[in-house]
Amino acid sequence: MYPEEKFYRLTAIAESLLKQKQYAQLRGMLLPLEPADVAQLMDSLSGESIPLLFRLLPEELAGEVFVELTPEHQQQLINDFSNSELRAVLDELYLDDAADIVEEMPPDVVRRILAHAAPEMRTGINQILNYPKDSAGALMTTELIDLEQSMTVSDCFQRIRREAENVETIDVCYVVDAGRRLTGFVTIRALMLAAYEDTVGEIMDDDPISAVTQEDQESVARRFGRYDLTAMPVVDTGGRLVGIITADDVMDVMQEETTEDIQKMAGMLPSETPYLRSGVRQISASRLPWLLLLMLSSTFTAQIISSYEDALAACMVLTSFITMLSDTGGNSGAQSSAEIIRALSLHEIGIRDTGRVLWKELRVALLSGVTLAVVNFGKMMLVDRLLMSNPAVTVTVALVVSLTIIVTVVAAKLLGALFPILANQVGLDPAVLASPFITTVVDALSLLIYFGIAVLLLHI
Repeated sequence: MYPEEKFYRLTAIAESLLKQKQYAQLRGMLLPLEPADVAQLMDSLSGESIPLLFRLLPEELAGEVFVELTPEHQQQLINDFSNSELRAVLDELYLDDAADIVEEMPPDVVRRILAHAAPEMRTGINQILNYPKDSAGALMTTELIDLEQSMTVSDCFQRIRREAENVETIDVCYVVDAGRRLTGFVTIRALMLAAYEDTVGEIMDDDPISAVTQEDQESVARRFGRYDLTAMPVVDTGGRLVGIITADDVMDVMQEETTEDIQKMAGMLPSETPYLRSGVRQISASRLPWLLLLMLSSTFTAQIISSYEDALAACMVLTSFITMLSDTGGNSGAQSSAEIIRALSLHEIGIRDTGRVLWKELRVALLSGVTLAVVNFGKMMLVDRLLMSNPAVTVTVALVVSLTIIVTVVAAKLLGALFPILANQVGLDPAVLASPFITTVVDALSLLIYFGIAVLLLHI
């Protein structure tokens, strides 16, 4: 059974058990599920069922499910909780998850959360929220296990057993000196393979890969992938260990950044709300600005066509190929921009590589353009002129269209590669200058090229 089919089946069973008030059976169905699956199931049910369903869960599972719920349902539950229930849920949360929830809630809900959080959690939340939103400091948790170089392996295991329940991960432990400056790290594997009397200083790796609190979270995510990390220590400007970032948080960052880039490349304002939970007005508001801008910018295209009315009147058949040429140019530019934006995001290229990028795109454009032009010339002669019996499609007209394809593809691919690099250099998001913007520019450019070649070859 596909995951979607299984989910719909579970939803139907849950709704049926709720109607029949078979709560014990419903609880038994929920317990074996993963927290994310329980949260998805709860999100799909009616709002009044969620508090009841949540109260069927044991405390530990309830805390894990709460983190996975949408902010709207988290807020609903917080408002429905008694003070003791809220305190119990907060006690099950890791600090970074609690900080993420606080960041999404309105002020009155935040005040209630902080009022019932343990003092150390309240302090930690305030510390994390003081960092810029998209920084490593805002992404980290301060709950970690730190070790000292003088500790023996036996001492380490005692500390890990004592503190493991209150931290998110114990796979990697970080080594600090007396001033809490990060000096190295040691994995659980290394500890297990060492003798009990060995010291941390003897077995640790003294070259940890770390992030600084003010570092952008996208940069952190790239290094996670580059070095195959499961956790990364975060230090302040003085090199003191203040927290760690775990792989699950980085996965969320990568998803958010990818979603944002896709939306920008499609000509939409970024939104963090899932599609099915977004209102019609919200979706329209995210799409309209670019649509308005592109609609107004198309006046340039209209002006170009109107300025060549006489040429079109002299050779009406040229009109039928305008759409094909614009689409070919737009698609060519979009291909190049997508490749360059990806390379920029992965730091594979920079401004110094502009010459090499343009030289490569020029060769790709010439190969692609000539191939398209040859195929198009054959198609116009065979299909348009012979099979469709259109005498207006002459060899010269076919040559005009084919030459336009070559020049348009070259121009589109060079612009598609150049614009994102320039945008990145001046501090703009390259995704903003992707498909919609480049397509609009190329549309106007392709018409200028088309009519220029037509006037030259057809003498109109």
